[in-house]
Amino acid sequence: MPVTRLTLICHARTVAQKLARFPMDEPLEMDWQAVKGSRSGCFKRAPQLLGGPETRIRQTAELFGSDLQIVPALGDYDVGRWRGQRIDDLQKTEPEALHTWLGDPASAPHGGESVTQLCLRVGDWLDALCTTPGHFVAITHPFVIRAALMKVMQCGPEAFNLIDVEPLSATELRFNGRWRLRLLDTTAHSEVKHP
Repeated sequence: MPVTRLTLICHARTVAQKLARFPMDEPLEMDWQAVKGSRSGCFKRAPQLLGGPETRIRQTAELFGSDLQIVPALGDYDVGRWRGQRIDDLQKTEPEALHTWLGDPASAPHGGESVTQLCLRVGDWLDALCTTPGHFVAITHPFVIRAALMKVMQCGPEAFNLIDVEPLSATELRFNGRWRLRLLDTTAHSEVKHP
């Protein structure tokens, strides 16, 4: 059976992450142009690069190659009116709404997507992707990677906030009849090289 391989790469760090605030469409904190193409040799064969439409995704993708295919399902989690807000500020101005959002995956007090909706969106995309063999590298967001792991590990969305996704981290998934999480060797034998 042909295998679908998906490497999920979290975008590089942004100022929003540094300040613990919900993102807007901001650029990367790093000088991505100075390291453009620096990770293009990370894989034995050139994979298909996929990603969301945001600036930070397009800039991170430039580290791996220049042929990014925009996939709307890989777009960031929609936090509605909380976009650009610091979590500390929300704890003061909207503590009940924040508490509800953290505790109920079906809630969306911010007027955007619920975690449940995000997990369904990403799960539907994974279901469609598994019919296409090959290696795909998806440059995306921490919340999207969490949602993909919920699908693969068959977890309920209650586990969503139990996963931390670091900037430029890689998560390897394989589909060969079913999705599997694959933990990579980080020694010299690893196909994905991290600086």
